[in-house]
Amino acid sequence: MAALSDHAENLLLNYLMTDTSVSRPGNHYLALFTSGPSDSGGGTECSGNGYARQQAHFSTASGTGGTISNDGTSSANGAAIAFTASGGSFGTITHIGIFDASSSGNLLWHGTISTQKTVADGDTLQFIAGAVDLTLA
Repeated sequence: MAALSDHAENLLLNYLMTDTSVSRPGNHYLALFTSGPSDSGGGTECSGNGYARQQAHFSTASGTGGTISNDGTSSANGAAIAFTASGGSFGTITHIGIFDASSSGNLLWHGTISTQKTVADGDTLQFIAGAVDLTLA
C-alpha cells in the first residue's frame, strides 16, 4: 500500500524516537473508496447498500523487505476479506484504506488498488490472504 497517513506517521515517530506513551491500535479495518484519501484523510469511502469496513489481520514483519501482508487469520474474515453489495451498488472502487476502528476512527494507511472494480448489487469484492501489502521503504 502506498502511504502512511499523517496520524500513523506521528504514531510511528513518537514510538520510535521519543519517550512519549503511544497507544497501539488493537484492531485494523479495511475500507473501500471510490475517491482516494490523502495522508490527512478525506476521499470518498463507500457507504450504504450493505457496506461495512472489514476487520483485517496482518502477518509479522521480518527480514529486510519492510513489508507485511494480510494473512487471513482474523476470525472476522477467515481466509479472505470480502465486501458484498446488497440493495445497490458501491460504485467503482479505486482505493483502499486501513483504519483503527470499524467506523470513524483514524486512517492509518491508504493506497490505490491495482485494478479498479465496479461493485454492483450482489457483487463481492474480495482480497485473498497476501493481497494487501503494507511497505515501509
